[in-house]
Amino acid sequence: MAEPLSAEATGNREGGPSFSLGNRLFRIVWGLAWLLLCRWTPPPLHAWRALVLRAFGAQLGPRCRIYGSVSIWHPGNLVCGRNVTVGPGARLYNQGRITIGDDVTISQRAHVCASTHRVNDFHFQLVLRPVTIERLSWIAAEAFVGPGVTVAEGSVLAARGALFESTQAYGVYRGNPATLLKTRVLSNVPQE
Repeated sequence: MAEPLSAEATGNREGGPSFSLGNRLFRIVWGLAWLLLCRWTPPPLHAWRALVLRAFGAQLGPRCRIYGSVSIWHPGNLVCGRNVTVGPGARLYNQGRITIGDDVTISQRAHVCASTHRVNDFHFQLVLRPVTIERLSWIAAEAFVGPGVTVAEGSVLAARGALFESTQAYGVYRGNPATLLKTRVLSNVPQE
């Protein structure tokens, strides 16, 4: 995972880069590859998109279903377990690492963000804050998971919820900022 450059040294506030030239060139090649090889593909071609993601450094378990309209900032900062779905229009803004456990669903147009800025720094230094979404969790449509959050096993973030703090296992959260609504009881979970 690439570390951000010094915001003071690069003049970040004046539009200077946050990452090295090599990182920026890689992301240009990645963006073109996704556009030309994956973005237009029909939904059933999940295995093809997974192959392309792996070629660019993503670590994906079996049966990952990532739709062509998904936006992934850097595939090398993405780790997915098995049977993961990332729905249409979802955005994985993974300047920092995003780790997704087994049997997780990230629904359409959800946004997961693994970086922020130091708000008290005049130069607005970029800070990487990895996100972990543990197994059996569900991030519903248009929800937001903020930097540094761990979504504990079995948690649910309801549609359009905004999560800025880590959850408790099997908690159901909603709102902005998201608050605990109830505890989830899963039935019919397949045995390992």
